Amino acid sequence: MDRSPARLNLEHLKKQAKELIRLYRRQAPEAYARFRNALPAAAGRSDAAIAALDLRLHDAQSCIARDLGFASWPDLRHYVEAHLPLGKGKDDRVRRWLQLVYAADVSGTVNRANPRVAARMLSEDPGLAAGDPYLACAIGDEATVRRTADSDPAWVNRSGGPLKLPPLVAVTHSSLLQLPEFRARLHGCARLLLQAGADPDQRIGSRWPPGSLETPDDGNPLSALYGAAGRNHDPELTKLLLEAGADPNDNESLYHSLEGSGTTGVLLEHGARIAGTNAMYKVLDDENIAALELLLGHGGDPNEPARNAPLTDCGSPLMWAIRRRRSRTCIATLLDAGADPRITTPGGLSAYRFALQFGLTDVADLLRERLGAEPLADDEQFVAACARGDEREARRIQAERPDLPGALSAQQLRLLPELAAAGDDSGVRLMVSLGWPIVVRGGDWDGSALNHAVFRGNAALTRFLLEHGAQWTEQHGFGDNASGSLSWASCNEPVEGGDWAGCAQALLDHGMPCAVPDPDDPEWVLVAGRRKLFSDEVRDILLGDAA
Repeated sequence: MDRSPARLNLEHLKKQAKELIRLYRRQAPEAYARFRNALPAAAGRSDAAIAALDLRLHDAQSCIARDLGFASWPDLRHYVEAHLPLGKGKDDRVRRWLQLVYAADVSGTVNRANPRVAARMLSEDPGLAAGDPYLACAIGDEATVRRTADSDPAWVNRSGGPLKLPPLVAVTHSSLLQLPEFRARLHGCARLLLQAGADPDQRIGSRWPPGSLETPDDGNPLSALYGAAGRNHDPELTKLLLEAGADPNDNESLYHSLEGSGTTGVLLEHGARIAGTNAMYKVLDDENIAALELLLGHGGDPNEPARNAPLTDCGSPLMWAIRRRRSRTCIATLLDAGADPRITTPGGLSAYRFALQFGLTDVADLLRERLGAEPLADDEQFVAACARGDEREARRIQAERPDLPGALSAQQLRLLPELAAAGDDSGVRLMVSLGWPIVVRGGDWDGSALNHAVFRGNAALTRFLLEHGAQWTEQHGFGDNASGSLSWASCNEPVEGGDWAGCAQALLDHGMPCAVPDPDDPEWVLVAGRRKLFSDEVRDILLGDAA
């Protein structure tokens, strides 16, 4: 197979993947052999075992990509898309390469950085970054950085290059820091710049809309420290900047350090303030007790009031932890650090009752141990039974209160999309079977249960909801419907192992119109007249016979 960039064509590669999956479904031995050699899930398996894997188009795409030396199909796709069409110049090629190094214009869109593909392109074209000291900062070219700083000392604090970056920001925000072969070189460039007088607090205005590369939002600056601590999660580089005088309180670094590992402690040891950053809430988005203990040990307030929605709907870290369905151990950590177990939501719901509402019986037991029992009204008992999947108890209460769930409050009804967002299938299925209004909206982005199921790639729950009256046209808080949820999720895969192809088929089977090709761009399609982008596998399903 010709692996040269000039001979790789995305449409041809897609056709190869489709042909491979067709051969697989025909039980062709050559298809089994290709999967066995390239796909980790099929390695060492017999033909019969590979057949039983029920592989799909995305597996064939992964096989094609691995045959070409890429870790994944998205890597291969980004690689092909980044190469020049005929007639374009080096400036355009460099700009496309920078999109891979810096996640578009440095966090300017939802696009992600892709250091593996950026590094491959550079290895194939070493001159790509030549002649520009700002590009030298992106790759850790110490010789060019030193030569430029020596000849023009003021350069170390001057923005420039295609992305208008100060040199130190260009270093610390480079995603190539995530690759071992570049890390030491980039660290060396950072040390060199600091020694040459670079301001450790170099920053740029945000390029996130409504900001842009051309008109950055200077009211929301992104610092060099944020690149090291919050984007690349590099402890050594974070410490280097802080010891050079970087301000740890830049309103971004501590919060985003919690998305990775290794830099939160460094920031705290150098004086990062926790109050006012929402870090006490961010750390509870995942089950990360070590990071929680780290914050609490450095003065984090377990009762810190929330500053913005949707946090304010809960009112305290304890309530947010319950809403995020954290473990009994996590809740106990908060309580032992002084979280007030008597706290209530803004609507007056106690922590004990709130835990039961989310089906967290072990957390409710912990709170009862601390405060004693608390009586529950019929509607609260009904909600609690539904949330923990106790059908017998829920039906017993409903038999005595046939007005349920119709008599529930708006806040209680929003539990249906909340549980769908959390992946609690049993609770959602029970609620729907007992007559819960299926179109009610809730969750972080105000979507219906269907939107949240599609977002998670939960094909079985998507089909269940559609079979029980959900409609693909149900809206969410970003002004779109389930096809929009499918579009974003299939391209970004926010949940590991999601089946967005299955969600697409379920939506088609229940009234969503097939897509039609966009005449202006073959990568995009039109769904009910609206232009959308989907993963290749989902796109083919939505196009049907037009694929």
